This record gives sequence, C-alpha cells and structure tokens, in this order.
Amino acid sequence: MKKMTKTLVSTLLLTCTLASAQTLVTVNGTQITQEEVDSALMNATQGRFNEVPAEKQAEFRKQVLQQLIAKELVYQDAVKTKVLESKEFKDEFEKVQENIKKELAVQVWQKRELDKVNVADKELKTYYDKNKEEFNEKESVRARHILVKTETEAMGIINDLKSLSGDALQSKFIELAKTKSTGPSGPKGGDLGYFAQGQMVPEFNDKVFAMKVGAITKKPVKTQFGYHVIYLEDKKPTTTRSFTEVKSYIEQRLKMEKFKTVMNDKMEELEKKASIK
Repeated sequence: MKKMTKTLVSTLLLTCTLASAQTLVTVNGTQITQEEVDSALMNATQGRFNEVPAEKQAEFRKQVLQQLIAKELVYQDAVKTKVLESKEFKDEFEKVQENIKKELAVQVWQKRELDKVNVADKELKTYYDKNKEEFNEKESVRARHILVKTETEAMGIINDLKSLSGDALQSKFIELAKTKSTGPSGPKGGDLGYFAQGQMVPEFNDKVFAMKVGAITKKPVKTQFGYHVIYLEDKKPTTTRSFTEVKSYIEQRLKMEKFKTVMNDKMEELEKKASIK
C-alpha cells in the first residue's frame, strides 16, 4: 500500500501545473486538490515557497501531499471509530471554537478600524515629493551571454559574430548561445533579463555597463565561471518611478502608519473604560 501511494503521488505531481482546483488524488472518495497543497506549502514556508530552491520544490510538494493523504486517512478512521462522538473530542472542539471565535472577531474588528482610516491625495503627493529618492531605480541593462570554458572557444565565437550587426547579429548570437553556452541561460538564448549595477560579478558588470546597445564584446570577458561573450540588448537609464506608479504603495504605507496611532488611542480609550485588576 505504501509503495502504491508513493507511486501515485509521484505521478500526480507531474501534472501540478494545471488549475489550482485540480484534484490530485481522492482518498476513499474525498478529494485533495492542488489548491490545498499550495495552501499547505505557503503555510509551511510562511508564504515564501517561491524562495525554496527550484530543485527542492518538487520534493517538498510530494511530502506535503503525502502528509495530506495521511491526515485524511486518520480523519476518516477517527470518524469510523466514533472519535467525533466522544466527550473528549467535544470538549476540545468547544475550546477550539471559542479560540477561533475570539481570533476572528479581533481580525474583523481590526479590519473595520483600518477601513475607517483615510489618507488624502495631498498627503500622498507631499510624501512622494519629499521622498523621491525612495523611488529611484538604478541604471539597468538587458544582456545575453555565451559562457564557455576556454578563451580560445570564446574568441572563435566572437570571430563568427564580428561581421554581423542588427537583427542578424542578435539572431546568430541566440543560436550560438543555445548550442554552445554552458551557462543555465543557454537554452534561453543566453538571456539574463534586466539587471542593475552591482548584481553581476565585477568583471562582467563593469564590461556590460560600458557597452553600446546592439554590440558584442570584442574580447572574451573572464570571470570565476569561465569566459563570456556578451551581447547588450537594451539599456535603461536611472529613473524615478512616477507618482502614479507608486501612489497605491504610498497610500498603504501611510494608512498603516496612521492605523498604528489610531490603535494606540483606541487601546488607551478601551483600557480607561475597562476594569483591569
């Protein structure tokens, strides 16, 4: 049975990219969905499952699904053996209900108080004007690279590309990246996406930010990873995000700051009225 369950779990995990409500497995007719697995994963990682290394995510999903299956099996047996009808269960369930009622009431109360807090547009604009540096975005570039082990290999690739320009250069670079690059970006045509100053190792960083858009390096760039041939696809100057772009962020921030003050005042008021011995 254990071996069969593990095989079933492994098979089901292959299809976990489908809709979140997809049923992954049924346990005596009860469905366990992808949504339940995702929720359990987020709870287990405090909402940071996406930060778990990619190579470990599949195994983590498998473990969580096995745990949910085990929990459902135990629950079904508890129902069958009349655990839910026992005095012990009923007493504990009543305590849990009371705790949940209190926690939920506090959450709803806090939400109502938060909803009463308003931040005027004038306050938002004033904050933006006084704190523009907070919304600066560093100069960034979008580059592709071909990573190889030796300088000779890198120089051979440069020689294959140096007579090309424009779309022809870009197209050929992508082709060579897919067939020759040893880096993880190779299958994507060497695409590294956009990155800001200081995100890459110094040798790579200094070279790529000094390049012109649409050009390749004339000499291989050596780093601890090997030899790189770089193609600069785009460059974005240092910019400041507009007020419209960051307005909702500022509003949420100022609202929470005001809410803290409101809560302090409210708690003082409630304590004065209360009998606390």
